[in-house]
Amino acid sequence: MKAFKILFILLILCDISYADTSLSQRKDVQEFIQHMHKSHQFNQENLNQLFNNVTIQPSIIKAISRPAEGKPWYKYQQIFASSKRTQQGADFWVAHQEALMRAQEQYGVPAQVIIAVMGVETFYGQHQGGFKVIDALSTLAFDYPPRSKFFRKELEEYLLMTRENHLDPTRLHGSYAGAMGQAQFMPSSYRHYAVDFSGKHKIDLENNTDDAIGSIANYLAKNGWQRNQPTAVRASVNGDKFHKIHRADKKHRKPSITVAEMQQQGILAETILDPQLPALFITLNNADKDEYWLGFNNFYVITRYNPSINYAMMVYTLSEDIRQKYEVDQKA
Repeated sequence: MKAFKILFILLILCDISYADTSLSQRKDVQEFIQHMHKSHQFNQENLNQLFNNVTIQPSIIKAISRPAEGKPWYKYQQIFASSKRTQQGADFWVAHQEALMRAQEQYGVPAQVIIAVMGVETFYGQHQGGFKVIDALSTLAFDYPPRSKFFRKELEEYLLMTRENHLDPTRLHGSYAGAMGQAQFMPSSYRHYAVDFSGKHKIDLENNTDDAIGSIANYLAKNGWQRNQPTAVRASVNGDKFHKIHRADKKHRKPSITVAEMQQQGILAETILDPQLPALFITLNNADKDEYWLGFNNFYVITRYNPSINYAMMVYTLSEDIRQKYEVDQKA
């Protein structure tokens, strides 16, 4: 609560300090413009005009201060787990089977995982965000002190991305954090992982679903996805030794304790696994009781897309629901 009050005061001071100053005239914005000019040869006058038309959005700061991923698992799960989302995921598989199978073969990422990422991010491309990306990134880069360094870098990447792809930086829309398209790529991810999977000699993550499919698969593969390896399994606990094992959180996301070592501490996987397989111990808050899982390398890779344990578990469980529904529909 104390940290939130400090943040609130900082944000108020920012608003007062810059209340009567156009964005391009602010010292911090001018420093950024100078950096873009010296480092990347951007025209200063063009950037001045661009930032004069940027609108700082207080609603963006409010949204990023209360992310859905911060909710307990049982509340977070309610946002995404539904028969409608599962059915539309299975239908998406049928509609885009060729691209999904090609991505699965090329990158080693299962079709259901690619679909689930898109299902959680944008409901299969239907909800890509209503904020101007330039407004979102500028708001967070210049008026959100806790992560201003990160978002200034993303703003830099965004301007480079739009220049490289001959896009109007004022046109693109996305999430409150500046994530874009059906895959919700941040600008840095767009520049490093987006691919022309449709073969049209142009990357379009907003309108071209094949490009989005290939780009998600490429992102996961480049971040270490292991073909034909497990992602997560349910677990049970015996005794109280398991309390000594580090739980998966923002500081302990990478698998580092073997399945055999887990077992010695009373953590038992519900599936037969290689005893030497590195795992991480996951505890989910399920309201009336805790739910236990073991996550593996591929689970960790999903957290590279979004660092939230809730997010990665939602992608995995939705992917399994979609796979099962798809298989049932194909037999019908």
